[in-house]
Amino acid sequence: MRTDQQPVRIALFAPDGRMGKAIQAAIADDAGFALDNDHGDVLVDFSAPDGLRASLDRAISAGVPLLIGTTGLIDEHESLIADAAKIIPILRAANTSLGVALLADLTERAARVLGPCQWDIEIVEAHHKRKADAPSGTALQLGMAAGRGRGDDAPAERGRDGTGLKRQPGAIGYAAIRGGTVAGDHDVMFLGPDERLILSHRAESRAIFARGALAAARFLVGNPAGLYSMGDVINAA
Repeated sequence: MRTDQQPVRIALFAPDGRMGKAIQAAIADDAGFALDNDHGDVLVDFSAPDGLRASLDRAISAGVPLLIGTTGLIDEHESLIADAAKIIPILRAANTSLGVALLADLTERAARVLGPCQWDIEIVEAHHKRKADAPSGTALQLGMAAGRGRGDDAPAERGRDGTGLKRQPGAIGYAAIRGGTVAGDHDVMFLGPDERLILSHRAESRAIFARGALAAARFLVGNPAGLYSMGDVINAA
């Protein structure tokens, strides 16, 4: 059994991936963490949707919390996560940046204050050209936060996602840009009569996601089984 004085041991489900390597670099710079792929206190999965079942099985078998940073998940994956969260602590995050977690909180608050009637909401995101899913998981997370704020029944409705398809009036719109080596840009635009409010976040490297992942891992240690978010991490700070 680890003590509070010992580093949190991180096991990586996909250590050779881009985020796996970024997290290893963050661990090397922080004495509060250690890499231990055989006996981790927390399992971290930033792989692909088809690897989720294996990471859930591994975490449940080891009896350790699981941080899921994989995007592009579908309803079947959500069901697997919900069932596993009855057994172990799971933190699901489309984006582990602490700044993005705060952006989601601000987005929900702004949507609650501005209301659904006279303010349209558009979410614009840009990522590197190798990113497969669009809109990004972070954009959808921000859309859900906006929907909660204004009381939408279907806050994650995609509306316009860059294909030019029509959408229902009042639906949250999304635009996705892919190119170059952009780590991740997100703008939540509240467009009202004669004024605009734009909440923005710019990621300059994957290091911010790695540091946030470590903060999330530390949060998970000692918490009971359940499903958590980065909002829980910043609220516990």
